[in-house]
Amino acid sequence: MPRKIPRAAELAGVARLATGAVQGVTDLAEAVHLNILGGMPAAVGEPLARATSLVYGGVRGVAGLAGGGLDRMLALLQPFLGEHGGGERREALVAALNGVVGDHLARSGNPLAVDMRLRQDGAPLAMGGKPVSGRVAVLVHGLCMNDLQWRRNHHDHGELLARERGYTPVYLHYNSGRHISENGREFSRQLEGLVASWPVPVEELVIVGHSMGGLVARSACHDGALLGRAWLGRLKQLVFLGSPHHGAPLERGGNWVHVLTDMTPYSAPFTRLAKLRSAGITDLRHGSLVDGDWQGRDRFAHGAAPPEVVPLPAGVRCRAVAASIASSPGALAGKLAGDGLVPLDSALGRHADPARSLAFDEDSQATVYGVNHMALLDSPQVAGLLLRWL
Repeated sequence: MPRKIPRAAELAGVARLATGAVQGVTDLAEAVHLNILGGMPAAVGEPLARATSLVYGGVRGVAGLAGGGLDRMLALLQPFLGEHGGGERREALVAALNGVVGDHLARSGNPLAVDMRLRQDGAPLAMGGKPVSGRVAVLVHGLCMNDLQWRRNHHDHGELLARERGYTPVYLHYNSGRHISENGREFSRQLEGLVASWPVPVEELVIVGHSMGGLVARSACHDGALLGRAWLGRLKQLVFLGSPHHGAPLERGGNWVHVLTDMTPYSAPFTRLAKLRSAGITDLRHGSLVDGDWQGRDRFAHGAAPPEVVPLPAGVRCRAVAASIASSPGALAGKLAGDGLVPLDSALGRHADPARSLAFDEDSQATVYGVNHMALLDSPQVAGLLLRWL
């Protein structure tokens, strides 16, 4: 069952986020107003600008007081409000919120921020629970999702691997709005703890990553190699399902929104709307996996240097599945759109610059047709590949 969340803490988190939204919209409106006044003669514009700033400052102050007051009130009410298990719908909503603004939630200490943990059936991993084997499959979800969403249309790849191949499935639950490198580093630590505390010796570890989850897994492998983590020596196979190894066009499209709106002083304040997207989303622009890709840089800047080349982990059999919404290989729609979110070349690690391409063996990559990005989670074609490979 999903973990229980203090109701007061949840409401406080929503209130804090709402307060921040009011203040953000206030900033936006003030910036537009001041830019317009900036085009007037100084004798007229400057007094109006001062008055405008006073008005908007007052709005921000009231919003801040209201939010702080509500936080304090909810803290007092917490013993009476108790807890509740929110269910799959609530978990899905919180996961989506974390994907969009999860970096802000984590940075501000908002109770709605998801803490990374390994889970089974939506509950924290309990070593004294279900029977386990020495073969462990860890499944890593994608952007704006959670571990419960591996089940789609009554199918779960983890359950399939348990039933047909004897793996014990474990699911990572994480805040997909944080930087991929931050999640990768923490995932590496979680895997180290998993291997050390598993009730029986871990003979074989495999990771299956959907979408962003595959990039988080690659980043974890990079961290594991740098630090000599024990878990990496147990990792035998790594399977990517629609992972954007070289980025996703939709994020680059979002990036162009703020580049274009920055071109005039009247539209420039609206770039803040484009810049609401999380660090995790902007990492998907080119598939950034390490801290150096974003530290000390403007992550919204157009024309930034390409990310560091991170090779596939040595000694690990890596597999890649790409999907095409087209029903056949020759269709133009499939070549252009891939699975609707990730192009075929990106999912298969292919790049125009051979030095940046990933070295997947020919028999370790496949393309499935008539399948979109989300359908990778329950596609019979994908299920067949997993059973063939694992």
